[in-house]
Amino acid sequence: MRLELITIVVDDYDRAIAFFTEVLGFHLVEDSPSFTNDGRPKRWVVVRPPGAETGILLARADGERQAAVVGDQAAGRVGFFLRVEDFEAAHTRMTAAGVDFVSAPRTEPYGRVAVFLDIAGNRWDLLGPS
Repeated sequence: MRLELITIVVDDYDRAIAFFTEVLGFHLVEDSPSFTNDGRPKRWVVVRPPGAETGILLARADGERQAAVVGDQAAGRVGFFLRVEDFEAAHTRMTAAGVDFVSAPRTEPYGRVAVFLDIAGNRWDLLGPS
């Protein structure tokens, strides 16, 4: 058993793809035309960090209920965790790319950590070794 995908609801496919691929360095695994359950066109967009098995399905909000969760999927908590081998290099690269870090880097028992916001406003931990 393995976790294949998680979903992040976004307001725009292309802006989300650009953030995850150009800013975070993820791979675009799939961007295919698809349809909603009631037959309207949509896209099936999957991104994945290099070397990871689990991907992220970038799902464009469809309707008011979904639009309301864009940027608040974890109710204001950190809901996503990105582990990197070289914390300082990743933090420097991401800062230069305009990523909004909402906390300064700090050292915890589990390693280096800083909280950042994704393109939608969801909170992520950038994690690295101590």
